[in-house]
Amino acid sequence: MLQNVRVAVIGMGKMGVTIAKALVQNQLVPPERVVGTTAHDKSAQRAHTETNVRVTTSNETAVANADIVILAVKPQTMFKLLQLLAPHMRSDQLVISLAAATAISKIENLLKEGTPVIRAMPNLPALVKQGMTVLCPGSHVQEMHIAQASAIFGAFGLVEVIDNEDHMDAVTALAGSGPAYGYIIIESLAEGGVKTGLPRSLATILAAQAMKGAASMVLETGEHPAKLKDMVTTPAGTTVDGIMALEEGSLRVALIKAVDAATAKSKEISKS
Repeated sequence: MLQNVRVAVIGMGKMGVTIAKALVQNQLVPPERVVGTTAHDKSAQRAHTETNVRVTTSNETAVANADIVILAVKPQTMFKLLQLLAPHMRSDQLVISLAAATAISKIENLLKEGTPVIRAMPNLPALVKQGMTVLCPGSHVQEMHIAQASAIFGAFGLVEVIDNEDHMDAVTALAGSGPAYGYIIIESLAEGGVKTGLPRSLATILAAQAMKGAASMVLETGEHPAKLKDMVTTPAGTTVDGIMALEEGSLRVALIKAVDAATAKSKEISKS
């Protein structure tokens, strides 16, 4: 599916490098068919060393012969970049945008008529092959394009495809920002361990593995989290007292509000 295509990764930051490495390490695309871009020669050399793909400072050169163009740039630079790249691009290239809060239609309007555009939202755990990516296809995207994008992002985690772009703000707030909420929970649990006498390094490992294991059980069993919670909560045991403390602290409501607030912010950015 991807062996004979040429991929350009515009923006070899953390996520761009992750994508390039995944393509090569998983033998999805030969390294000579992948090219990345950075703003400076020094960062280009560093990215080349890390990924073993060609890295240039010329975005125009990178996209000229590509079949798939991955735009791994920040939202605030997206439109200026596309205005410069559009004359060098073709309508048969698949364009994948990683820019949060950037509507597909706005990207399509800057490209040649009929260009297939997919909006992707990967998250930070992609860096350790535990990512979650949501794909939303534009109006010119075909099944082949979705399969190609799914293969790319599936190289470092799970992939879901949605057809309603209105959901992408909530996706950004939950899957994109979610790891930050998880880190706070892990940090707090570890602090609890330290308070009760555990060494900090041990407490952090225990907290992180507990969260990782809990998440794996949800994904692998398909059971509702509440059911799995009840499996841990024995009558008159330690867990139920801990849960009572969480409820008194309104952890559940705080997390719901966090997703809601982040969604509202994403919508605000989208409108601006």
